[in-house]
Amino acid sequence: MAMAEKTVLLYPCPAVGHLNPMVQLAEALVRRGVSVTLAVADPPDKGAVLAGAIARIAAACPSIGVRLLPILSCEGKTYSHPVMWIVDALRLANPVLRELLRSFPAAVDALVVDMFCIDALDVAAELAVPAYMFYPSAASDLAIYLQVPHVARSAPSSFKDMADTVLSFSGVPTIRALDMPDTMQDRESDVGTTRIHHCSRMAEARGILVNSFDWLETRALKAIRGGLCLPTGRSVPAIYCVGPLVDGGKLKENDARHECLEWLDRQPKKSVVFLCFGSRGTFSVSQLSEMARGIENSGHRFLWAVRSNLGEVDLEALFPEGFLERTQGRGFVVKNWAPQSAVLQHGAVGAFVTHCGWNSSLEAIMSGVPMICWPLYAEQRLNKAHLVEEMKLGVVVEGYDGELVKADELETKVRLVMESEEGKKLRERSAMAKEMAADAIKDGGSSDMAFAEFLNNLGTNNVKSGPTDTPVHD
Repeated sequence: MAMAEKTVLLYPCPAVGHLNPMVQLAEALVRRGVSVTLAVADPPDKGAVLAGAIARIAAACPSIGVRLLPILSCEGKTYSHPVMWIVDALRLANPVLRELLRSFPAAVDALVVDMFCIDALDVAAELAVPAYMFYPSAASDLAIYLQVPHVARSAPSSFKDMADTVLSFSGVPTIRALDMPDTMQDRESDVGTTRIHHCSRMAEARGILVNSFDWLETRALKAIRGGLCLPTGRSVPAIYCVGPLVDGGKLKENDARHECLEWLDRQPKKSVVFLCFGSRGTFSVSQLSEMARGIENSGHRFLWAVRSNLGEVDLEALFPEGFLERTQGRGFVVKNWAPQSAVLQHGAVGAFVTHCGWNSSLEAIMSGVPMICWPLYAEQRLNKAHLVEEMKLGVVVEGYDGELVKADELETKVRLVMESEEGKKLRERSAMAKEMAADAIKDGGSSDMAFAEFLNNLGTNNVKSGPTDTPVHD
């Protein structure tokens, strides 16, 4: 089969939230007969979390070649923002990436870069390698990011000084300036100028693979493909919606089943509220106390994965006195980590209180679970707007942008989703989204066809589809 001859080099950002979806992309390409190598920048001072993730990938994915790109240490340098450490590491990795590309016995058919690795487009151009971008978040975020350079430059001031000012972007609901990612809040800062520069280069890619599916984000995709998100006259990269690409949550051989799943087995169908906020979702003791009171007062069963910004402490010390005793039986608290994908797929789960990370959002969509949106950082506030206002798959907790979300607010939103007519509509809409996600990734579905189109276009001269072209998947 001709596709077996295709060779693709994937170049993810060295951060867990970007590595994981790139691995899902790699596995999807391997299933389609593509030879895949994953190249990961490997700084000597990388943290334990990143080191563990890289080791797991190498061990778990024997069909994917994993090549580490050794770079000089960034230790001793000071950075204004954690993102700038990543940018520096990727800059140092470009010469090593160039040598890796030159080392292949035959030219690779494509280099697929993460959105943070955008300057690797220069390496690809130098070696005449077709370069694509993988966008691991929502197509609606992509629509905004393509427009950010123009909007940021033409705004009267930096977003951080505009607070509740409403920003208009083609293809998506209006966005408050304070809901823009923190890396873009100050257009004069080094992280702000860097991220705006990244956004300005995205359209240079031959095509963009997006971790979403056509039905979910029709409006944003129509705006991107129609040229509404780029300056007049600038050609639009081909857009391939290839998602949802998420961890399926299936237990591997010899893996023990987590005790929280055993507890869920004993709960009635769709009766449990699941609270989980990702690997960086930590809260103060005062916020945890409000959350505990809110979930207790709601009267509903709950499963809660708790992280504190105090590090390793006794759970009893984090909650109001007697909370664990009073909720024993109807509540299950897990320290730090729960098998999120498997939990969301469990029939007992009826609602998901989430930070709106895109991987988590897709897992909820694929499981048909409505969301209670509590965004924390990065692009999560944008995802909140898309999930609540455009996709209508969740509700938002008010106060997420202030000092504290109050107990009665969480209680109100839990009751709304679990008990009200509006909650019933959310459940029906979520069930439909689950069905459409499954349709997208099955043989002949929109995402399956997008993969086929991407692979068919490799090696052709059909570089980009301009704004006047007929969209393939709208």
